[in-house]
Amino acid sequence: MLDQRARNVRVPLLSAAVGLDVAGQLVGVSGQAPPTVFFPGTRVLRGSGAAGSARARAQEAWLATGTLPGGSSRYRDLVEDALLDLRTLTRPNGALLAGWPRGWGYVWPRDASFAAVALAASGHLDDALAVMRFLQRVLPPSGVFQARYLPDASGVPDARGEESDGTGLALWAVDQIARLAPDAAARDRVVTVLRPLIDRAAAAEMRLTGPSGTLPPPSLDYWEVADPRLSLGTVGPLAAGLSAAARLYALAGDEPASLAFRWRAAQVAQLIRDTFGAAGYPRYLGDTARDASVAYLLPPFTDAVDPGVLDAWRQAAQTMLRPAGGLAPGAAWKDDGISWTPETALFALTAASTGGSTRARQWLTWLDRHRTQYGALPEKVLSNGRPAGPAPLTMTAALAVLAVSALAGATVG
Repeated sequence: MLDQRARNVRVPLLSAAVGLDVAGQLVGVSGQAPPTVFFPGTRVLRGSGAAGSARARAQEAWLATGTLPGGSSRYRDLVEDALLDLRTLTRPNGALLAGWPRGWGYVWPRDASFAAVALAASGHLDDALAVMRFLQRVLPPSGVFQARYLPDASGVPDARGEESDGTGLALWAVDQIARLAPDAAARDRVVTVLRPLIDRAAAAEMRLTGPSGTLPPPSLDYWEVADPRLSLGTVGPLAAGLSAAARLYALAGDEPASLAFRWRAAQVAQLIRDTFGAAGYPRYLGDTARDASVAYLLPPFTDAVDPGVLDAWRQAAQTMLRPAGGLAPGAAWKDDGISWTPETALFALTAASTGGSTRARQWLTWLDRHRTQYGALPEKVLSNGRPAGPAPLTMTAALAVLAVSALAGATVG
């Protein structure tokens, strides 16, 4: 009986949606609010008079000026709501919050990087650049991000410490945004505007894998669990960042730097195959349990599909499956019955990017069916199928948009 309770943990829905009031301030919406709490097609709260109506029209216009990934597909409503949530959670200075309840009202470089790419994929290049410029502003001279930042860019909220996967994902995001730019001039603008971030992050990647090509030291990753072992959640994003740096320096016309990063990326990729690959791509060397980070070794984080990685990714999905139909962060994650939407959306993106359209649709449909009554994607889904945790969650919203974009054959990847 105790084991059964452990496998079916119940946690609350901390927010069912987030909206803007008349002053443009964020307001969390509970599940008890009426469905008409927002102006139709927006995340602007009703009851705010002419100013609220104007703000709602502006949000509608913002959505209309972009290009909706997936077009008129069955996921149109999912994408529209996800983009509205990303827009709403972006502060005027480019700080894109991970969520609204206390504890999530900060900027995680990982989440913000995914969101910036989603904004670029939907035709909102200036918004994508604003998000990345915020990250550029808070990136220290070391080139390695802290876990999360205060939205006013004044520092960090606690002492969680560095998470070096954010450095690799930020470089990957800049590369993706450049690829998604509408023309050569816009692509050059991306590289020029974000050159300080590129240089600092790329130098950090070279240092972390140097001096002659080694695996990086252990670091917190998306699990945010202190562990002295090196995880694939650290290695995968850094490998993606090295390849991204090589492409970005080529765009900048710095061929010697591009060649150096291509060589280092190849060295690290081979080391990953020789170590993690030889063990079946587990989360930790010396272990067998896989986790969601194996996705970082596949498109859109790499240019090609490695059959061995793809097989490990498929096996990981089977071991991470939870009762409601979504995925846990990893096979060794606590057995509480809870599905996590970021990992489910990440696997939807990977499936769509590797030709697995059926799997991608299955996970996207699952995400679509487990949104709150306001259309927001929650962080968690309980074993009984009910949403839980904060909704919306930036990382899930962004990855869902990117998965639909990849499924439609767009250029993400």
